[in-house]
Amino acid sequence: MKKIVLAVLTLSLLLSACATETGSNTTNGKLNIVTTTGMIADIVINVGGEHVEVTSLMGPGVDPHLYKASEGDIRRLQEANLIFYNGLHLEAQLGEVLEKMNDFNITTVAVADEIDPAILLSHPQYEDAYDPHIWFDVTLWMQAVRRVQETLSETDPAHKSAYEANATAYLAQLEELHQYVFSQAESIPAEKRVIITAHDAFSYFGRAYGFEVRGLQGISTESQAGTADVQALAEFIVEQQIPAIFVESSVPQRNVEAVQAAVQSQGFDVQIGGSLFSDAMGSEGTPEGTYIGMVRHNIDTIVTALKGE
Repeated sequence: MKKIVLAVLTLSLLLSACATETGSNTTNGKLNIVTTTGMIADIVINVGGEHVEVTSLMGPGVDPHLYKASEGDIRRLQEANLIFYNGLHLEAQLGEVLEKMNDFNITTVAVADEIDPAILLSHPQYEDAYDPHIWFDVTLWMQAVRRVQETLSETDPAHKSAYEANATAYLAQLEELHQYVFSQAESIPAEKRVIITAHDAFSYFGRAYGFEVRGLQGISTESQAGTADVQALAEFIVEQQIPAIFVESSVPQRNVEAVQAAVQSQGFDVQIGGSLFSDAMGSEGTPEGTYIGMVRHNIDTIVTALKGE
């Protein structure tokens, strides 16, 4: 309880201190926008084009489930015209900070807010909560694009037509991506479409493209896997003769290696089929540093590994 009180007091002090230093929230006439994840930043860059300046708080390899705001982050948030975040409790440690931004009349928008709850996947650990990893179903992520486009148009109506045109062009690319992932998935026999990763981030991907998904940890990396979890997953792999399992770029790979060792102790050899991008994209300037490149990398890696190629 003392730790919680201390955390709240520290946050309040940081917000108060940063409030006295906040300067202009415009950048060369462009909207100054802060996002939590790189995937959301990629939407804003594509839709906003030349009319926005975008900063993402979470770079490559950063786990949004565990991310905590620094004093510099709070200053960036307070200087923004708009803040876009995922929502659905993905940014669990940032929730209170994002709520506080409303006190400074800064618009904060969760890109998942307007997705129909009926098509969201429930959170197995918490009642009335949903799986936040919506970007793994490209068609759901297209709804996030529309949310960003609508918000930019409302905030900056002078450039509404540009935002609409950019969104339309980007959505066409995402439709092509969706079809690509679907066709690649169909190249694997249905009974072989099993993805095993460090944490349960790929359920939307599995539902959209016909894969069974097993994660060693739960939806959030805040949960911890025990010996029994490792052993149960190893037994499933041996029973199903699954050829490959996957590590994730934003999650330490030791747990997946523990599963591999447990499988090998039962006389079956499962390979680590490669690294998937789950809660963060790749490095800036690489194909995987974009949402489209990240998704293409993932499906190509999965197909190659499960085919034993």
